[in-house]
Amino acid sequence: MDVLLLLCIVSVTFTGSSEGAGVLLDDVLHAAVGGKVMFTTLLTPQEASVVVAWTFGLDNLITSKKDSNTTAQQYEGRITLFRSNGSLELRNLTVNDSGEYEVAILPPNAGIIRGSTILEMHAPVLNVTVNPISTDLVEFSSSVNLSCTSSGSSLSFLWLNGSSEVTAGDRVQLTDGNSTVTIYNVTRYDQGPFRCHVFNLVSDGTSDRVNLSISFGPENTSLSPSLKFYEEGSNISLTCSAVSRPAAQVQWFLDGDELTDAGPELRLTDIRTSQSGNYSCRAFNNKTMRNQISQPAVISVLERISGASVKSKTNQAVEGNFVNLTCEAAGSVFTRQWMKDGSVLIPTDNMVFHNKQRVLSFQPLKKTDSGGYSCRVANPINSDEAKYTMVVNHGPDNVQVTGPSEINLKHTLTLTCSAESTPAASYTWVLNKKEILSNSAVFTKDTTEFSDNGKYICTAVNNITGRKSSAVHGLSVTVKPPSRCSGGCTAGIVVACCFVGGLCAGGWFFISRRKKQTKDTRAGGDPRTKQSFPE
Repeated sequence: MDVLLLLCIVSVTFTGSSEGAGVLLDDVLHAAVGGKVMFTTLLTPQEASVVVAWTFGLDNLITSKKDSNTTAQQYEGRITLFRSNGSLELRNLTVNDSGEYEVAILPPNAGIIRGSTILEMHAPVLNVTVNPISTDLVEFSSSVNLSCTSSGSSLSFLWLNGSSEVTAGDRVQLTDGNSTVTIYNVTRYDQGPFRCHVFNLVSDGTSDRVNLSISFGPENTSLSPSLKFYEEGSNISLTCSAVSRPAAQVQWFLDGDELTDAGPELRLTDIRTSQSGNYSCRAFNNKTMRNQISQPAVISVLERISGASVKSKTNQAVEGNFVNLTCEAAGSVFTRQWMKDGSVLIPTDNMVFHNKQRVLSFQPLKKTDSGGYSCRVANPINSDEAKYTMVVNHGPDNVQVTGPSEINLKHTLTLTCSAESTPAASYTWVLNKKEILSNSAVFTKDTTEFSDNGKYICTAVNNITGRKSSAVHGLSVTVKPPSRCSGGCTAGIVVACCFVGGLCAGGWFFISRRKKQTKDTRAGGDPRTKQSFPE
């Protein structure tokens, strides 16, 4: 009888009362098949209501009063009622649980309140996969479609390339509700990894990563190392590199002629000068069917410089003659640098270089060209230096005779002859057309005679240059009259004068003393007792 009365009250309430409408928190709820859902009311937990009744469509789910609950058989074990606020939890959901749910609550000491909500069921996202039509692609010429599939309902699709979202653009198209992405004219940056993220209102899922194999290149083909010069006999290793996928096949060339060597590294052992030239490599990609040739690398194989020398065809350089100094060396000569006396040679008006400074020509020689010459021969591998001492034979010039032009008879005569000459000149003396001395720069005669009067001719001869030059010196031999008093005489006169002067002074002193003694005697005194004078 109580149960029938309760059902009647609830029935009347659901059909006629509007008091308390909107008591449920959500107008629409979404839930996944196999999951659970909570129908939450807006009531504050309080003293348990007198009656709480939940219905689904025309079916009663549960009716509860203070002392008992009545649950529909098909919901046994699937629902839990929270009497403090009338909320209801429904578990083990199926697609058949979609629909409208209503609640009627009779709180103590209040009128009936009610509410309703819609439950929408969704199949969860499962088995997300990406199926590329092709993953072996060529840059700039291939296109690719990626298709994403998944179980579930009300699905949405989002594509990721790495961590970036893929959006539609000039080369990218999204179709079939974004489940398919098409990339036209792929580039190397389209390799991925790509992932498809699928979601609906109740769940989500992401596919495994998919990488695209995009062939590209070759490009930036280059050779290393960049060294240009190598010593003959050394070993060389050249490396060809290129940006390419897959790795490029490499072929080598010398001066445009294909070598038998292949591969990214070219090894040349005990290299000869004949192997000098322009080396290049060609990179070929058998996927893109493209190739690229590197810029040529100039390889110069050089002989080491040795045996540097400076030579002249003449052993004796003479001022005024034309002379060449030739700088020679074995090996690969790049440069020659001449120096004189430790400083870089600055050519004067009589110097000319020939044959890339191989020959230094003096046109003609000057005596100032004497000095120490050196020639430094160099290439990028090494250098060598040779020295040469240039002695310019010149003269004789500026012949001069020094000595007296007048001399007394019976005196010693010395005449000296000098000249500017390399090597030193030899000298010959002639007096009044008669040779008086040879091979000596100094003419000496201990005792002159009148026959020594005349013109002395000194002739300087340079045995290397074959030149000679003379100087004339006049000499007069004289006899001077003797003086009245010689030096000794004068000295005797001085001594005599001094002696006579001394005698006069002594006599005057003696006479003066005698006069004083006489005067004192006349005065009556004994001069010996009154004054004594030193003897």
